[in-house]
Amino acid sequence: MVTVHGDVERVEVDAVNKKENRELYAKRIKIFPQKASGFYRSLKWWIMGLTLAIYYITPWIRWDRGPHAPDQAVLVDLANRRFYFFFIEIWPQEFYYVAGILIMGGVGLFLITSSIGRAWCGYTCWQTVWVDLFIAVERFIEGDRNARIKLEKAPFTADKIRKRIAKHVIWLLIALCTGGAWILYFADAPTLIVNFFTLKSPFVAYATVGVLTATTYIFAGFAREQICTYACPWPRIQGAMLDEDSLVVTYNEWRGEPRVLKKKERLALGDKAGDCVDCNACVAVCPQGIDIRDGQQLECISCALCIDACNAVMEKIDKPHGLISYSTLRDYNANKQGIPTKTTWRSFIRPRTFVYIGIWSLVGLGMLITLLSSSRLDLNVLHDRNPLYVKLSDGSIRNGYTVKILNMITEPRIFKLSVTGLPGVTMSIAGEDKLPSGFIDVKVNADKLRSLRVYVKVNNKNIPAERNDIVFTIKDTKGDETAYYNAIFNAPKR
Repeated sequence: MVTVHGDVERVEVDAVNKKENRELYAKRIKIFPQKASGFYRSLKWWIMGLTLAIYYITPWIRWDRGPHAPDQAVLVDLANRRFYFFFIEIWPQEFYYVAGILIMGGVGLFLITSSIGRAWCGYTCWQTVWVDLFIAVERFIEGDRNARIKLEKAPFTADKIRKRIAKHVIWLLIALCTGGAWILYFADAPTLIVNFFTLKSPFVAYATVGVLTATTYIFAGFAREQICTYACPWPRIQGAMLDEDSLVVTYNEWRGEPRVLKKKERLALGDKAGDCVDCNACVAVCPQGIDIRDGQQLECISCALCIDACNAVMEKIDKPHGLISYSTLRDYNANKQGIPTKTTWRSFIRPRTFVYIGIWSLVGLGMLITLLSSSRLDLNVLHDRNPLYVKLSDGSIRNGYTVKILNMITEPRIFKLSVTGLPGVTMSIAGEDKLPSGFIDVKVNADKLRSLRVYVKVNNKNIPAERNDIVFTIKDTKGDETAYYNAIFNAPKR
């Protein structure tokens, strides 16, 4: 009997726990953002158009690099381990440029966040841009906020099914174009697009397009604000970036409270009534579904659409703009205490931002100087490990080397390879019948690496030590570009 009683208690406890879990993990409430109009909405349209145009059009831009190099302006050539960006060509050994770009991107993100909050998230983040595009398609087909809410609650009819099919077909086409545009950065765009639709492309191309199509369709069409709130780490990091001089979207409570909706109540309160009429226009346009009047929140992406919505309401009731505005915490606190301030660009230009600007500029300047002054010729020499040397029948000592010459321009070149450092030193290329000499002419094709097996020979009488320094030199026969490599010549113990 005790056992049965204990089992009943456990069942009751489990039922209570399940009920609490259902309350803790609430089902997502779908958000239907209302169409906004104003300065910030127009700015978002322009930025969305510009960023999408850059993404979709860039692979089709041509750039003449000569007959021996691809003519695609931006190309990640994985097959030849090369990255092209207009006049810039980055080889694998120059990967530090990519590291520099990442550092500049990180510092730039810190600068933007510490200065004007999550402007990256609100305007240029790819999740924000594609969600904006998907919502625009949804609004065009199903109508604005109220119409979409009504359609969502309505039973499935022929009209509802037609609208849903049209919306999802367009979403899938956008997602497909997004995935298709991505692979064009990794091969010649015109050739790849023909091969793709004639089923001649490699499997990895179709797999990549499939994955990116699915992620774009799901993230922008369904997950939306959940990606920003739960998946993206930046909302958690930004808290460390903001301070009292950071410019963020702010509800000016000192001006808006107490909120009064009804006109009679506002007239009764007179000057004591706040400017906020509790119309919820700021909530209706928010793509994150939050109320900015509750203060700074993790979900806010600083898109500023609530500013446009509130300003439109203020115009209708003959109140000045700025009930919701970009403001700093310092200015907010001052205004709350009755000290009028005006937020300007000087409000967020401070020593901290100068430090970020300085770091960003130094990294960029260093990369630019390195890029402009870097040699487009590289020489690498590897000594044979076994044997270290060979004693020939004439008494001379021979060492073997693997010499690699890299021609990093789009034209074939002839180089003069020479070796110095020991009296009477000569060299020859394995497999060639030419007599050993102090220099050799070597042809290297455009954008190619040529590897040579080279033998260096020195009379034993001219070798002063067991290990001797020698220098390999290559020089462009039609130019001044030269590269050196310090190597070791081994000999028997003296």
